[in-house]
Amino acid sequence: MTAFDAHPHLPDPETQPEFYESVVTKRLLAWVLDISMIACIIVPIFFFTLGLAFLIAAPLWLVISFLYRWATLSNRSATLGMRVMSIELRSARGQRLDGGTAFIHTLGYLLSSGMFLVQLVSIACMLGSRRGQSLTDLALGTVMLNQRA
Repeated sequence: MTAFDAHPHLPDPETQPEFYESVVTKRLLAWVLDISMIACIIVPIFFFTLGLAFLIAAPLWLVISFLYRWATLSNRSATLGMRVMSIELRSARGQRLDGGTAFIHTLGYLLSSGMFLVQLVSIACMLGSRRGQSLTDLALGTVMLNQRA
C-alpha cells in the first residue's frame, strides 16, 4: 500500500495484482455479452409489436438497458456478462453495490457511453489507471475486481 491510499478497503494493485489481472479485457467481453442479452430482450418486443417498437427503438433500448444494468448490479454487484467473466463491481469500501450506488453507476455509464469523447476518456481511464477504473468508477470510487475465490 502507498503512503496515501484513497481506497484502503480495496485490494492494492501493487501487492494483490490478481484482483485486477485481465479485468479490463474481461470488462469488454462482459459488455459484449450484456449488449447481446439486452438485444435478446428487445428483439421479441419488436416481434410482438409487429415492428411498431422500431418507432421508439432508441428510448426503448435506453430504458431496457438501464433497467437490466441497474437490476443486476443491485442484485449481485455484477451484470450477467460480468458474472460469466467472474468479475464484480465493489464500492470504495470493498462492499457490493447497493441499489442507490448501482443506480448512479448505471446512470453514469449510460451518460458516458452516449457521448463519444467522454466514452474515449473513460476507456483511457480504464487502460491507464492503477485499478482499471472507468470515469464513472473514478467519480464513485467503485472498482471492478476479479471475484474472490
